[in-house]
Amino acid sequence: MSAQTFTVGERVLCYHGPLIYEAKVLKTDTWDESNTQTGIVGPHYYVHYKGWKQTWDEWVDASRLLKFNETNIALQKALQSQSQAAQAANASSSKASKAQAAKDGGGAGGRGGLGGRKDGARGTKRGREEDEGTRKPEMKLNVPEMLKVLLVDDWEAVTKNNQLVGLPRKPCVTELLEEFKQHVLSQGTSTQLKDPKILLPTIIAGLQTYFDRALGANLLYRFERPQYAEIRKKFVTGPKVQVGQEKEMSQIYGAEHFLRMLVSLPQMVASSSMDGESVGLLRDYVNELLQWMVQEKNRIFVAEYDSASIAYQNISRS
Repeated sequence: MSAQTFTVGERVLCYHGPLIYEAKVLKTDTWDESNTQTGIVGPHYYVHYKGWKQTWDEWVDASRLLKFNETNIALQKALQSQSQAAQAANASSSKASKAQAAKDGGGAGGRGGLGGRKDGARGTKRGREEDEGTRKPEMKLNVPEMLKVLLVDDWEAVTKNNQLVGLPRKPCVTELLEEFKQHVLSQGTSTQLKDPKILLPTIIAGLQTYFDRALGANLLYRFERPQYAEIRKKFVTGPKVQVGQEKEMSQIYGAEHFLRMLVSLPQMVASSSMDGESVGLLRDYVNELLQWMVQEKNRIFVAEYDSASIAYQNISRS
């Protein structure tokens, strides 16, 4: 599929890190290997982000731009929703850590980084500018267009249409990761991934563990909370659950919620202590995982969401 083209003065949406912002194309140029400033050749666009200082104006290639239409605006909102949930969870965790440090007699007492900022794109960008010297490695994911569409459909089904993913899912996240592991190993020496026999088990285990920890805190829309509570009661905390027979959420939920986690990873990595090399390895494996999910999309994603009952809708709003 050929890349979309954009014109000077056009209103667009532009990826900056894992999120999407409204922008305007100020000028265009075509770069070759002799003058490229990004390492990418072909059409480039100089954009200004709406509401931001000109210091944020930058050249971007076509892969970072989206047409300003309802579908892409919905994608923007879906990614922002996931980001805000992740930031809220991280802020809560950070607050708890600081409280514990103060209790133990530690802590510096000064203001930290973005602690005083409100959530949102403006604070995030300015924070990056002010903290340029200590910025951590950035994890850039290449989310395929097909998966972006699925993210939008997922967001609309839950938040607009009062629908839910039927649970338990088959295949579940645990099974998806095992299938991906076998897929990579079956490629042998033809894979571009580094040391899969050594690294893949650790990365798979890490993604599964993170999903189990992140689901309840970061990945659910408000409408899904009652369903999550029921699932926890049925498989983890309920009186009929035998000790030692509890199930992790990665054994219950599937590709829909797992995809939400994958696109949220850049924010999570930014707040972690991972070094640049580890971030690069994780990025490569997750990008490969996203491509595999596209190949398997008809099998691993639900064809239709379940419509929630009126009783459930009332509970979710209470």
